[in-house]
Amino acid sequence: MRRYLLCVPLLVVGLSAADAGPRRPPDQYRAREAMREGARPLRDIQQQWQHGMRGYDYLGSDYDAGSGNYRLKFMRDGSVSWVDVDGRTGREVGRSPR
Repeated sequence: MRRYLLCVPLLVVGLSAADAGPRRPPDQYRAREAMREGARPLRDIQQQWQHGMRGYDYLGSDYDAGSGNYRLKFMRDGSVSWVDVDGRTGREVGRSPR
């Protein structure tokens, strides 16, 4: 009987945490919306830039829904570079470090 009594408070805490506030849409939902608005698929952007960054290892990416830009992360010789790419055109809009 004791085991069941311990589970009830945990269940109540779990349910109240789930309803704690508004949920953000998942990244996949935002990416799908961006494609509807004209952004190119991340796969296309990755392929384009992996060919253009020979000698670099591709580490991953982020999408900024506000600007419509992808941020691609590359590494070579222990140095990390980020390339900001326009999601519609695939053109570079910024790089760090240069």
